[in-house]
Amino acid sequence: MKYLIIISILFFISEFSLMLVKRSSVKSSKIQKDKGSLVLLWVTITISFTLGFMFANYHHWGYREYLVYGVGLFIVLVGFIVRWASIIQLKKAFTVDVAIGTEQKLKTDGIYKIVRHPSYLGLLLIMGGFSICMNSLISIVVIIILMSLVILYRIVVEERVLSGAFGDAYKSYQASTKRLIPWIY
Repeated sequence: MKYLIIISILFFISEFSLMLVKRSSVKSSKIQKDKGSLVLLWVTITISFTLGFMFANYHHWGYREYLVYGVGLFIVLVGFIVRWASIIQLKKAFTVDVAIGTEQKLKTDGIYKIVRHPSYLGLLLIMGGFSICMNSLISIVVIIILMSLVILYRIVVEERVLSGAFGDAYKSYQASTKRLIPWIY
């Protein structure tokens, strides 16, 4: 369990660094309409982790529990790769708050050709992987439900802004690319 806590701390540092470095500025943004979704996301991550760790199974670990833990860590790693690949591919256009830069172009290639919101997919994988590592069905349910709800709210906010900024180009992109889960949703 100590490795899970260490990885959780690294996740927090990663996300906190993004929040400090990748916020939009009034000068470089033509649209800023976060609607409180960034604060809601941070509050939900904090509550999810707190509840998840409260209900985690720390006792009586055998081979099965270590196998589940390993699967969870693998999912966390895949989530980090997906999240950071999407951030790197967006370059300066990535912001932690919902905003459109003055010179921003619609990104539809790379990982964005597979799914419209790969950063949120990565975040959901990270949180889902953490919940699996906790070896508790309650932890899994609490974390995945809370995170799914807030991520879906944030996607709605973001898609309204993207539709307003990119019009028919974004509507065409929506028609050809799944929202969050490749080939499914």
